[in-house]
Amino acid sequence: MPIKVLHVVPALFGAEGVIGGAERYTLELATCMAACTPTRLVTFGDVERTQAIGDLSIRVIGNSWYVRGQRTNPFSPSLLSEICHADVIHCHQQHIVASSISALFCRLSRRPVFVSDLGGGGRDISDYISTDRLYDGHLHISEYSKRVFGHTMNPTAHVILGGVDTIKFSPGESLERKQQILFVGRILPHKGINDLIRAAPYNMSLEIIGQPSDSRFLNDLHHLAVGKRVVFRHDCDDTMLVNAYRQAMCIVLPSVYRTMYGDETKVPELLGQSLLEGMACGAPAICTEISSMPEIVQNGVSGFIVPPGDPFTLGQRIGWLAEHPCEALEMGRAARRRVLEKFTWPQVVRRCLSIYEGAMSAKDARLARAR
Repeated sequence: MPIKVLHVVPALFGAEGVIGGAERYTLELATCMAACTPTRLVTFGDVERTQAIGDLSIRVIGNSWYVRGQRTNPFSPSLLSEICHADVIHCHQQHIVASSISALFCRLSRRPVFVSDLGGGGRDISDYISTDRLYDGHLHISEYSKRVFGHTMNPTAHVILGGVDTIKFSPGESLERKQQILFVGRILPHKGINDLIRAAPYNMSLEIIGQPSDSRFLNDLHHLAVGKRVVFRHDCDDTMLVNAYRQAMCIVLPSVYRTMYGDETKVPELLGQSLLEGMACGAPAICTEISSMPEIVQNGVSGFIVPPGDPFTLGQRIGWLAEHPCEALEMGRAARRRVLEKFTWPQVVRRCLSIYEGAMSAKDARLARAR
């Protein structure tokens, strides 16, 4: 019998939900998994609705309660009825009420329950006590994630990595690479975009694609960009995004632990989705030597790794790619090979299903012994 899987995430990815990396990760994982086994995705919103993407069934539970008004922390008792129809539950975001209640209910009903911490969270019982043991497993999206959440020695912790739709995100045969630098992501201080603007050569264009999430930072970036060829785009759909990746000379993610305002960010990147997408489209990648990103980019092979907060070195690497187009082209090919070898959704799905099946077999064995 195929395993019936339920994914639980606070918000749906898309124009009617949230356009964010965590939401995209969950939707694409569930969509790919649905082609292999019955899969349903449940999320929350103000209005009840259902939809389907391929074989994936999606339910948005309406009239949800938002814990202390936190839009990232929704809950509805209707979630429990959804759990009753599944064999395995996979929660996305650990430190929210929906995940903690799901885990407790799964314990009572003897269903395997897993969690992937994709960053963020809200007020929850995990503020006061560890909820780690409520889950049959912690499915991390990087080795860095496993380490930073203190699960290095935890036998229930696994690394499933992240994936890319390598058909949609692929090199364009008819598009030529431009002398253009590309950044894709939320426009927030810990992304280090200020260093990228400082690093960008005056004779090259820099395209910054992403939703503005900090008005002060966006305003400061516009001031830094005066006199340089910098374009901000806040309204790109996936087609426009893929074209940008295909035409860019390189994709850059210059995230930092310490922002330009002096604030510390302990976990700036759990994976680095825009690097994977750009690399899948054949663009060399440049990232900073922090968090999970060195797990993605092979320095000198598929791109470059530079120190964080160092516009001078970043600018040197950008300049090298511009001056060595043949080598840059080969780096782009290596970047796509890297994604195909390690970061595709079918690979992530196989890792998840293997872990789910192991947990179900272990539970069946324990029940048999109890009889």
